[in-house]
Amino acid sequence: MKKIIYVVLTAVVLSSCGGGNKNSVESIIAGNNLEDIRTKRSEISDQQKALDKELKSLDSVIALLDDNAKLPLVTTFNAKPQKFLHYLELQGDVMTKQNVLIYPEMSGTLYRVYVKEGQKVAKGQLLASIDDGGLSSQLAQLKTETELAKTTFERQKRLWEQNIGSEIQYLQAKTTYEAQENVVKQMESQLAKSSIRAPFAGIIDDVIKDQGTVVSPGPGSEVFRIVNLSNMYIEVEVPESHLPNVTPGKDVQVYFPVLGDSVQTKIRQTGNFINPSNRSFTVEIPVPSNGGKIKPNLTAKVMINDYTNENAILIPQSIVSENAEGDQYVYLVGADSISDAVAEKSFITTGKTQGDYVEVLSGINNGDGIIDEGARSVKEGQKVKIKNGE
Repeated sequence: MKKIIYVVLTAVVLSSCGGGNKNSVESIIAGNNLEDIRTKRSEISDQQKALDKELKSLDSVIALLDDNAKLPLVTTFNAKPQKFLHYLELQGDVMTKQNVLIYPEMSGTLYRVYVKEGQKVAKGQLLASIDDGGLSSQLAQLKTETELAKTTFERQKRLWEQNIGSEIQYLQAKTTYEAQENVVKQMESQLAKSSIRAPFAGIIDDVIKDQGTVVSPGPGSEVFRIVNLSNMYIEVEVPESHLPNVTPGKDVQVYFPVLGDSVQTKIRQTGNFINPSNRSFTVEIPVPSNGGKIKPNLTAKVMINDYTNENAILIPQSIVSENAEGDQYVYLVGADSISDAVAEKSFITTGKTQGDYVEVLSGINNGDGIIDEGARSVKEGQKVKIKNGE
């Protein structure tokens, strides 16, 4: 119907400009004057726009008055408060503070290795021994000499207490014994360096040097890598704008893409320093080993719950429209509408988004009927037909 009216009115306009009129389209074209042609085209374009506007007004009135008109088919849902959890999504790697390389403290041949890769060890457990180069024999001799110095001192002490002998003899015996004890302690400390022990409880991740290898202190002489998987964490950089909402104790969902698995945890610690280069602060999030599947340097997707609204109204982002001024709006219908209703535009203020949904802060009340499917095709004040699922 609209197309027929448009064609008829256009024909009327063209005919009114044609005929014997010296300003008809044919006569102007025949004149071959570019300026006249452009002027005529602009005139007809303005007339067409005016007709389009009148047609739209007529269509709106027809839609309202004609009960037999085909109404747009829409679906609706009623607004209702629900719990809204917003998550800040970041990425990080699993870390552990107990992931170290163990170096020898003295030079020598790796005499014996007592552990193998994958073995669990306790703190202080002997992992390997280095040939001490005769230090143990020297220590045994020193201990014998120390025992003699002790016996001499104790006898000289008893004599001194009985006022027998000189004070200088007593002091010399005491000094000799104490000096000998210090030498033994120093030798024991030196000999202890020939034993490589676990600095903490963990798992031997790698045996780097084989038995019989000559080792020495310093870079390039690592003997073992030991890892403790019981105290792992993820450290992420959080933009400073989230400082008020990202605090210790906040819930966190951690997803591991490689494992296809996730864990629930909480923020353990937040940094006290803003990095000036990227305006962010660090957050430490503990994670369990999950049966040994989670390992250091594993990539993780971190979702921090930085905002919660217990009574939020959520709507799909797809039904939100925006006008030229940037104002957002949706179309509502009466909550008691059954099949036919009138679309009413409602300007809204939105909050945070999560996935396909957005939080509505104002403009929609509890129980309001909101047009869902068909929201983009309706107009203000237009009658619509509601077809909700049964």
